[in-house]
Amino acid sequence: MRNMNIKSIQQWLSRAGELVNEFYNAPYRSAIARAKRDEDDLFMMLVFSEMMGVPNPASYYTLELQPLMLERFHDWHQRMGMEHSPLDHFRCC
Repeated sequence: MRNMNIKSIQQWLSRAGELVNEFYNAPYRSAIARAKRDEDDLFMMLVFSEMMGVPNPASYYTLELQPLMLERFHDWHQRMGMEHSPLDHFRCC
């Protein structure tokens, strides 16, 4: 009987946690969806502009971010399933 009681309490706590999570996330759901859509639009614009030969206008301004990105580059290419750097001119491992 005790195990059944503990199980029902765990189920209740799990459901209560889901409801609290929903309560806190509901007001921000549309803002998160809008931010994701904007991010996807920016990515599409950059990919298609690169494909069409239009230079990236942000490259000059993002040059100062390069040292920060180089620190994370090794972790990124390993997460993507590449054992070595995909760039011929840049070796990190």
